[in-house]
Amino acid sequence: MKRLMESDGWSESSAPRSLSAAMTVGAAAVLDHSRGRDGYAGLGMLNAGFFKAGDFRRGLVDILPILAAAFPIGLLWGALAVKTGLSPLEATLTSASTSAGAAQFVAVNLWHDPVPWLMVTFSVFVVNLRHVMMGASLSRHTTHIPENMRALAMFLMTDEVWALSERRVLSQPLTWSYYLGLGVPLWINWVVATVIGAIVGHSLSDPAIYGFDFAFAALYISILTGFWRGPQTGAVLAASAATAVLTKLLLPGAWYIAVGGLAGVAVAIMTETRNVMHGD
Repeated sequence: MKRLMESDGWSESSAPRSLSAAMTVGAAAVLDHSRGRDGYAGLGMLNAGFFKAGDFRRGLVDILPILAAAFPIGLLWGALAVKTGLSPLEATLTSASTSAGAAQFVAVNLWHDPVPWLMVTFSVFVVNLRHVMMGASLSRHTTHIPENMRALAMFLMTDEVWALSERRVLSQPLTWSYYLGLGVPLWINWVVATVIGAIVGHSLSDPAIYGFDFAFAALYISILTGFWRGPQTGAVLAASAATAVLTKLLLPGAWYIAVGGLAGVAVAIMTETRNVMHGD
């Protein structure tokens, strides 16, 4: 797979997913005020200590399309990891302990001998800055989770799990069982794909050839439609998208993800402030 930005190892197949993630992070900012009127944000993750098979199944059903899209990407990552010098076991342990596709692609594209640890660390940090915003958003719904489970909740929080969780609370409570139904299958799917890719990776090619690189963007578009709350949502999405694209053109690396998300947050705050001042 060719490098789109050789200076930071940002891969082409990661870009569509991450641009969509920047828009989704911005969209979350518009939800605060609307949930206070007609949502379930105040309920948090109820019944966190009880496993409900029905909620777990609903989470599994919701995450199934994403599992199908993520699997070939995991295959590719496993193949790339082995080609850069990692053993299949090391590649598998990386996916199992990190479970962060975009960051893993950045790291593996920078991986050579000797490993530029500072560059790898900084690049991965920039890519994952969006998780700070996503974690802050999701933490409002984890107050009823036992403290010893909250770290697991954050570990399982990927872009897709976060987006589907945020969409869920627009209409019903976000239960611990539903959250596990999203996160656990996605984690297993990613690790299994890595193992297979690491073993048979020599026969794999770039998923962009088959259009798999756009699968995540298409899924995000469908998720974003569930966030729609009128013109305010449109303004947030437009600000996130435009800022992310402009930043990507002007700055090397993955800064456009964080900057696009922050732009959406800023527009949401300004819009909400205006609504409060006008009594809307």
